[in-house]
Amino acid sequence: MNSLIYSHPQTENTVKIVVTEVISDNLCIASEDGQKVYEQIAAAFKEGKNVILSFGNVTETVPAFMDTAIGQLYEHFTEEQIEAGLSAIDIDANAADDIKNAVYWKKEYLKDPQRFREAAQEFLGDEDE
Repeated sequence: MNSLIYSHPQTENTVKIVVTEVISDNLCIASEDGQKVYEQIAAAFKEGKNVILSFGNVTETVPAFMDTAIGQLYEHFTEEQIEAGLSAIDIDANAADDIKNAVYWKKEYLKDPQRFREAAQEFLGDEDE
């Protein structure tokens, strides 16, 4: 995961995605916007390209955005592919922490999804009651 925060060298096989251009905003707070970023990254990965994700001019991020934009990748690509092919630049410490947490919790969820569903059901209560 730490490799994500450092930029890999840009080559002809690398796509730079500028987050603010994808979402037309400098606030990374909506899951829907995170989905737009995810789709751009996923499309590049499917073409065998590496991605440099630029957070330049981003003024705020929230975990839900990073869960959707970055965490979701772990459902569809291998950890090795993500860590070798994705890097982030122009990112502040808070956004980097949001990515780190999104990745950690997505990996935990994927280890045992049923455990997370049961915990959520216990917390939220039974819908039949």
